[in-house]
Order: sequence, then structure tokens, then C-alpha cells
Amino acid sequence: KNLKSQPGSQPSASYLQSAAAAAAYHHSQPAAGAAAAAAAAAAAAAAHAGYPSGYQQTHHAGYPASRTRSRECLAANPRRRRCRLAKSAAPELLAGSRASRKANPSPGLGFELERVFVWDLDETIILFHSLLGGTYATRFGKSLIFRLADAHLFFNDLEECDQVHIDDVSSDDNGQDLAGYDFANDARDGRGMRGGVEWMRKLAYRYRRIKDVYNAYRNNVGGLLDPVKREEWHQVRQETEQFTDSWLTLALKSLSIIANRSACVNVLVTNTQLVPALGKILVFGLAPVFSVENVYSATKIGKESCFERIASRYGRKPTYVAIGDSHDEEAAAKSLNWPFWRVQNHNDLAALSYALDMGYL
Repeated sequence: KNLKSQPGSQPSASYLQSAAAAAAYHHSQPAAGAAAAAAAAAAAAAAHAGYPSGYQQTHHAGYPASRTRSRECLAANPRRRRCRLAKSAAPELLAGSRASRKANPSPGLGFELERVFVWDLDETIILFHSLLGGTYATRFGKSLIFRLADAHLFFNDLEECDQVHIDDVSSDDNGQDLAGYDFANDARDGRGMRGGVEWMRKLAYRYRRIKDVYNAYRNNVGGLLDPVKREEWHQVRQETEQFTDSWLTLALKSLSIIANRSACVNVLVTNTQLVPALGKILVFGLAPVFSVENVYSATKIGKESCFERIASRYGRKPTYVAIGDSHDEEAAAKSLNWPFWRVQNHNDLAALSYALDMGYL
């Protein structure tokens, strides 16, 4: 009785979450309870005529006009940032990496999107701070994530010239073939002032190589680790699932459902710097459900500016759904009239995966 709404109105996030949670609960009960839940879900969907499974046309109601260009262009300008290019991460060169004479921007979608799911990372998809503390978190974070980021993703070079998105400096890339490029010594040749054309070109090369490494190993992160580290990685992944009661597995269920839909996409917005965020995604096995072009760092510009950039990228036609645990994501979603799905416990993740699996989202 608390889930009533006017016909044709936009269903609220609380409606969606409450309905899905109730359905998920009854789904686990005997057949009679499951049947009652199915009937209730069908009635709820009927109350929102025009929304497939209760919720498609939210983008036609209450969406603001196109917003002004994000502040991030200035905030993310690497010319205003110091960058340690002198000390190179010297990763292995990827054989056969052939670039065109153009920069390497993100590819087009090639299909029409219906829904864009914008996820938070820490405490939503992975429990990295709240449950993993002390020695264990230090071991997991520094031994795997940051070592991988230093060794293969130039984190030591790029820590002080972080970007919001992997392609933010692609316009400075002249498309040179990087198969034999000497990243270890290119910053020592003395050419180019910091922030100048030569300096920006070297910065762009590093971000292009990061993109290549991510795409090459997104389904096989173990290939980036030596045998000892690979064994440690497997062990820590197992322990993490045990300590968090399979939180990541539950989150991956929802992520995989979305990734397997032809007209939906997962996008990640995190407060972590871009390079270590990509390392974290690789280590936690999230790369298969997040393409490198769909990862944004809000470290410099904040969640709302990132959300605005995503809305500008995909346009007004898709339905956007923000998923997170904190006020930052909720406030950013509210500013754009996006529904927000709060994740605070296992039940929230279970309800989300059930709603997705049943087609309510």
C-alpha cells in the first residue's frame, strides 16, 4: 500500500528498491509467497504504464536541459600540474602495438543505449576500507594494487598529473608506434618544458600505453604478475570474499547482468585517482564489466562534475541510474534528476540483482 504512484509518473528510487527488496524476499519463500510476489510486481509494473517492467521512460520526465560544459576542463588541465616524468615505471612493451598516425580516442558505441548504470567503487562494489583494515588492507593494497600500478601503469610517473578520464590527453598524442619506445629514459633527454608540447606528448604516450595494458589483460590480470604474486593474488581474493561474505561476488552478479545487455552499459565514478583505480579494477577482477573508457576519477573535480560529463557523453535519451553508498553520489544524482540506488548491505545488492534479473531495471 506504500508503493502507490500516479499513472505515468516517474517511479522513485525508494519505490524501485522497496519493490525489488520485497520481491527478493518473497522470492526466497515457498511457492505461494513467490507467486504473491510475482503478482505484486506485475501490478506495480501495470501502475507505471509505458515503463517496461515498471521503469523505462524516466528520461522523458524531469530531465534538465543540456547542462553547461563541466568545470573539469580547467580542473583536469595537466599543464597546471606537476608531473614526475623523470622516474619511469618501465613496464613491459606490448608486442604488436601498432598505432595509427592519429590519437587513440575511445571508440563509438555502435548501438543505441537505453540505460546507463553509474557505479561507485569503494564500499559499493568492493569493501576496501570499512571491513579490510590494518595489516590486511596494507598487504592487499600496497602489495598488489599499487605495485601493479607502479610496474605496469606508470603510477610513479603520473601520480601528480592525474586525469579524470583515460582519453583526456589523447589529443596530444601524435600516434607514434610505441612498440619499441623507451619509456624509462624519455624524460631524461631534456627536451620540452613541463606543460609544453613535448612534455604533453610524453604524458599522452603513457596514458595510451595504460589503455593498451588494460585492454590486453582485462580478462587475464594474472598475466601481469609473476608466479609468486599470482599465487598471493588468488589467496587474497579468496580471503576477501570470505571476510566480506561474498560481497564482491554479489556485486558482480548485477554488473554482469548489465554488461550482458546489448543496450545497457556500466560506468564507474570513483574518488580514487585514475591510475590506481584502474589497478584496483584489474586486481579485483572488475575489468571485464568496465571498459577502460567507462572509468572516471572524481579526485580533482568531484562526483557531480563527473556525472555531468557522463550525461553529456551519452545524451538525454538513455535512462541513468546511479548506484552508491554515500551522500556524494546521491547528491550528484539528485542534481541531474537521476534515480539513486543506495547500497549499504548485502540485502541491497541482492535486491538490485533480483530487480535486474527480473527486468524491473
